[in-house]
Parts: sequence; structure tokens; C-alpha cells
Amino acid sequence: MYADITKELFPQKLEMQGGVPLRVQLREGLLAAIGDGRLKPGAQLPTMRELSAHLAIDLNTVQRAYAELERIGAIETRRARGSFVCDAAPKPDPSVLREKIEVSAAGAIAAARAQGLPPQDVAHAMLELLQRSE
Repeated sequence: MYADITKELFPQKLEMQGGVPLRVQLREGLLAAIGDGRLKPGAQLPTMRELSAHLAIDLNTVQRAYAELERIGAIETRRARGSFVCDAAPKPDPSVLREKIEVSAAGAIAAARAQGLPPQDVAHAMLELLQRSE
């Protein structure tokens, strides 16, 4: 069951590209799959061990990525059941909303530059994806 999802989400192994940590690549890959609808609300994620084995990365790396996703409210872990995509993104406090948006945008720009991608092209692609998903 998870094997198909795992292969669909990460058809290739993660590599140290431009200094982007594996944990960040994994986290961003899962966030992208949630954002573009490949992982629907309520969908069960692959187990940490399975993802670790498929990607040939340390289990601690996967655990840290899942913990970060849980901390930002993208996924939830249910004891003895697994990790699941949250039904709805949490509503941030309006006083910190702008700061979070800027931090997220800065992260996207840094990731694009680290991979040799023009940030303007990434922003344009993000707008296109957003329009298609509405």
C-alpha cells in the first residue's frame, strides 16, 4: 500500500544538492505533495521506516522531517496508527501571518537558488499551480 505512494512521491533517491539537507528535501517534497493534492487530507503517509529504507537515508532524518511537518500542522501522528495529512491547515495568528509568509517565501527562494533555479521562474510556476488548484 505505502510502497506505491512512496515511489510516486520520491521516484528517485534524495541527494545532497547544493547544500540542501536531506531532511529539508524530504519535508519540502511532502509539503509539495500535500499542496498539489497528491496527498489528500486524511491520507496516511508511508511509515518512517519504509520511507527511510526507500530513500536510503537515516531513520532519524525522516523522523525529524515528520516532526517538523507535525509542528507546522501539515501532518498529525496518531499513536499506533501512523502519520496522516491534516484535514485543514491551521489558521495562523494574524499578528505573525506576514512574518510566516516572508519566511516561507525566503525558504523557497533559497531552495531555488541552491538548486540553480531562477527564483522568478519558481514564483511564476507557483502562481500557475495555485491557479490550477483553485
